[in-house]
Amino acid sequence: METNEQHGSGHVVIGVDTHKHVHVAAVMDTIGGILATLTIPTDTGGFQQLLDWASSYGRILAFGVEGTGSYGATLASFLRRAGHKVVEAGRPDRRLRRVNGKSDTLDAENAVRSVLAGFATATPKSADGEAEMIRQLKIAHDQAVEQRSAAMVTMKAMLVHAPDPLRHETTGKTQIALARHLAGLRPRQLDAPEDALRHALRTLAKRWQYLDAEAKELTKMIAELVHRAAPQLLEPFGIGVDTAAEILIVAGDNPERIKSEAALAKLAGIAPIPTGSGMTSGRHRINHGGHRQLNAAIYRTVIVRMRFHQPTIDYVTRHTAEGKTKREIIRCLKRYVIREVYHLIRPAPRTASSAS
Repeated sequence: METNEQHGSGHVVIGVDTHKHVHVAAVMDTIGGILATLTIPTDTGGFQQLLDWASSYGRILAFGVEGTGSYGATLASFLRRAGHKVVEAGRPDRRLRRVNGKSDTLDAENAVRSVLAGFATATPKSADGEAEMIRQLKIAHDQAVEQRSAAMVTMKAMLVHAPDPLRHETTGKTQIALARHLAGLRPRQLDAPEDALRHALRTLAKRWQYLDAEAKELTKMIAELVHRAAPQLLEPFGIGVDTAAEILIVAGDNPERIKSEAALAKLAGIAPIPTGSGMTSGRHRINHGGHRQLNAAIYRTVIVRMRFHQPTIDYVTRHTAEGKTKREIIRCLKRYVIREVYHLIRPAPRTASSAS
């Protein structure tokens, strides 16, 4: 632990650079600068040590934690339960890294300075309810779907080299029927390449069947959690379980942290970014940031509405006649969907009777 003796205000902010096995923290007084640094293990004992250490320097205003969605998630949850304000410190500024260099201590100091300067203001997700459960199941589901697709592509590629009878038997079959047929193969001894091919196809088909059952079971569990957490999200036209799940994952279990529908649009990468300069004021470009899975889910909702939702069809017809391109219309519709979604996920206002 390093200490710098200075007189200060008695109000401090803590910055934490997080890693897999250790966290490095720096404490800064609001007028006295950096007071000390500390390295702790990433367990409950280390978190309590950090809290006691920080409290010894004065009244804690906030903790700026890097990586609250990864290595810093457990620490952020611990500090929040202890009643402290936690802010996502974000990634260090690359320009400052080039000028000042990089170390864990410098990263912790940069984290605390970003909080004091007002650059770091994002409230991290609490990750303590249905939204976090959906996120965890969605990770497993998406991986199962990806591996299932890879197994099917491999099976079809290997069938190109199969004997004519086997290729004729599998022509025109659906994926389920193809996997069932190949899983039922009874290979002979390994005497020829054809025998090895049959063994490989049978193995891949059984793998596909297992992954298919796994993905369907996870889809069922995700749907159950979505209906429990926010059934109102499934009411608008074109929003299904998959889209609702992505919305809940981005909003988190504390959606009140998203202060406006414009903030949600930015999180989804749907808010346009201004690019005006000099004589080109008012110009914008597409936002390539944000949560890409939610962005894609909102896009699918818009496409469904453009095909089957009569008010949306009328909107497209009207604005096409005004000279707007299809791409511009889709951007506008995505923004409308996000605005609609924002009002559906906002926590219900507390009434006087519920507050009492």
